[in-house]
Amino acid sequence: MLIANDLARLLLKFVLSPVLVVQVVATRRRALVLPEAQGTREGRLGDGPHTLRLLIAGDSSAAGVGVDDQDHALAGYLTRALHARTGRPLQWALRARSGLTTADVHALLRDDPPMEADVVVVVSGVNDLIEQIPSHKAVRHREELARWLLDEYHAAHVVFASLPPVHRFPLLPQPLRYLAGADARRHNRALAEWAATRPGVSHAPIALELGPENMAADGFHPGEPVYRACGEALAEHIHRLVLLPVEPGRDDGVHSSSFEPESPAWTSNARQSEGMSKANARG
Repeated sequence: MLIANDLARLLLKFVLSPVLVVQVVATRRRALVLPEAQGTREGRLGDGPHTLRLLIAGDSSAAGVGVDDQDHALAGYLTRALHARTGRPLQWALRARSGLTTADVHALLRDDPPMEADVVVVVSGVNDLIEQIPSHKAVRHREELARWLLDEYHAAHVVFASLPPVHRFPLLPQPLRYLAGADARRHNRALAEWAATRPGVSHAPIALELGPENMAADGFHPGEPVYRACGEALAEHIHRLVLLPVEPGRDDGVHSSSFEPESPAWTSNARQSEGMSKANARG
């Protein structure tokens, strides 16, 4: 069934290619060029032991394009929500740039390694679509990035955020919007299936309703309501599926893990998270 759908999609793209080329050129010409959000790209929330170290990496959505400052972008909402949920001190850093594909994000981090982190959140994929990178190749780029983060950078867990519902981007005309949305859904399926088989990696699906009222002025990037929803969803994903449970006998909601990847407790939690990710992917 999937093969038949892929063939139908390719045929539709071929038939509509003259229209799509015109629409892509026209969309690029009229699209507003918005700056990345201003403000600090690293910081700390709270004091005390068991500090959680978080790295956020990615493209323009990670960089906060669409809002004025990082406090109202993904990094601001994610770090505040995660700190509130865990009750733990949080050390965080942001490494992101507009226009990056997943492979470009890898190059950015490899060329200028940031602080060590326990959890890495990667926000990428839309530029993979724009550059017409096939989903299987995009997954290979994610595997290479995840392997580097886990094995060389020594992160304990890598979270890949899902691609947004591109078929609801106000900037894109039809049929370009429909076909780009179909590509995004295919990339998301491939990402979820791969992450469910990869220890130390998870896919974070984010349910979004997009429209002119909650998107940026360009009709392509998130507005503040979308950044808030994404930050809170990612914080919940990390808290629920990645972090270790509270120690027996403690009810203060403070996680005690020091994020030692080889510890028995971490191994147990990773296996549990992997199983839950597989269940979510099948659902």
